[in-house]
Amino acid sequence: MSPNPPPKAPFAALCAVRLVDPIAFTQVFPYINEFITRLKVTTDTSQIGFYSGLVESSFAVAQLLSIYQWARISDAMGRRPVVLIGTLGMVVATAFFGISTSLAQILLFRSFAGFCSGNVAVVHSVLGELTNSSNQAFAFSIYAIFWPLGAIIGPLIGGSLSNPATKHPQFFNIPFLKTFPYFLPCFVSALLGLVGVILAYFYLDETLPPKCQGIITKGARVPESYGATDTQDAAHSAPPPTSVVGLLSNPVIRALSTSGFALCFIATAFDVVFVLFCYSPIQNGGLSFSASQIGYSLATAGAISAGIQLLFLPTLLRTFDTTQFYSFCMGMWPLTFAILPFLNLLARYDFDDVGTGLVPTETRAKIWVGIAIVLGLSRVACLAYSISMILVKEYAPNPASLGSTNGLVQFCMCFARALSPAFVSSVFAYSINKDFLKGHFWVFVMVVISFWGMHEAKNVGRYATVMLGRKE
Repeated sequence: MSPNPPPKAPFAALCAVRLVDPIAFTQVFPYINEFITRLKVTTDTSQIGFYSGLVESSFAVAQLLSIYQWARISDAMGRRPVVLIGTLGMVVATAFFGISTSLAQILLFRSFAGFCSGNVAVVHSVLGELTNSSNQAFAFSIYAIFWPLGAIIGPLIGGSLSNPATKHPQFFNIPFLKTFPYFLPCFVSALLGLVGVILAYFYLDETLPPKCQGIITKGARVPESYGATDTQDAAHSAPPPTSVVGLLSNPVIRALSTSGFALCFIATAFDVVFVLFCYSPIQNGGLSFSASQIGYSLATAGAISAGIQLLFLPTLLRTFDTTQFYSFCMGMWPLTFAILPFLNLLARYDFDDVGTGLVPTETRAKIWVGIAIVLGLSRVACLAYSISMILVKEYAPNPASLGSTNGLVQFCMCFARALSPAFVSSVFAYSINKDFLKGHFWVFVMVVISFWGMHEAKNVGRYATVMLGRKE
C-alpha cells in the first residue's frame, strides 16, 4: 500500500488535544509539596510526601475508574463529543485547582481532572481510526512526541509561575496572586488546554465508523481504508475477539500485563519520589531544591525523552530484537534509583548547615551532572512504554483482539499508576521519619521492585520464544 497521509487538520487537532493531558498532569509537580505545606495540612514535614502522593493517586484512581466508561460512551455517542467534553472538563478542573484552600478541594479538583482524562483511550482510538497501515509509523511517532513535550512544558509552567508575586513582584504584585500563589500556573495550563479544545471543535471530525460514513473532512473525505473502516468481507472473515480469560491464558500477554504493571508502577514512583527527593532538606536525605529548580529538572527529563524517541528510537528498534530491547530498558531502573542517594551524600559533604546554609557552586555543578545522568537513565528506561505497544501488536492473538489486548495491558498500567504515588510517598515518609538506612530505605524498596520488573520483562522474551518454537 502506498503511503496515504492522515488528514492534516484532524491529526494536528488530535495532537493538540494529546498535549493537554501531560501539561495538566505535570504542572503541579514542582509546587505540590509547597502547596501542601502552605495549606498546613500537617505540621510534620516528613508527612508532606504522603499527602502529595495522595493527591497524585487521586488523579490516577479517578482515571482508572473512568477509562472504560468513556470508551463505552464513545461507542454510543461517537468519539468527537467524548474528546471535547473530557478535555474541556480537564481544563476547568485545572483552573479551579489553583484556587483550592483545603486538602479536600485539592483532592476534589485533581480527581475530577483524572476522571476527565480517562478519555485518553478514546483519543488513542481516534488516532487508530485516522490512520492505516501505510501511515501508522509516521503518525504514531509524531503523536508519541506530544506526551514528553507536555512533560517539558508542564513543569516549566509550574516551576516558573508558582508564587509569582514573590518571584516577580514587578509584574505580579497583585493581592489575588498573593492569596492564591498557585493559580497562575494552573490558569496558564488551562488556557493552553482551551486552545486544544477550540482546535478540536473546529477541525476534529467524527471517526467512529458507523457515524462517519460519507463525512467530508476539511480537505478530504475520510476514506474507508482508514483505521476501523475495513471492508465488511474482512470483518466477517476475521476471528472473534478473545475474551479476557483467553488473553490471560496466553503467557506472553500475561507477561506483558504484569511487566506493564511493573513498568508503570516504577516509572510513576520515580516521577513522584524524584520530586520528593529534590524538595526534601539535605539533612533529611534530599537536595533542598526550590520549585523552580525542580521544574527545570522535570523539563530536562521531558526534553531528553523527546530527543531519544525522535532521534534514536527508530534506529534502535531496527537494530535490536524487540523483546531483548524491552528487557534492557527495564534493566535501567535499578541503576536509576541506586544513584540518587549518592547525590545526597555529595550535597552533605560540602553542605554548610551552620554558616551560609548553602552548597558550594562547584558541588552544585556536580549534583546537576548527576541529575542529568539519572534523568537520562530514567528516560531510556521509559522507552519500554513504546516497546510495550509494539509487543502488544505483535503478540495479540488476532487482529480482532488487538483492542482488548491493549485494553488489558493499559488497565494494568493505569492500576499501577493509581497505586504507586501513595505507596512510594508513604515509604519515603517512613524512611525520613524513622531515619531508616539514613533516610534512604525507599531506595532499597524501589531497587527490589525494579529487579522484579526486570524479571517480568525477561519473561516476555522467554514465553515469546516458546510460542515461536511451537508454531515452527
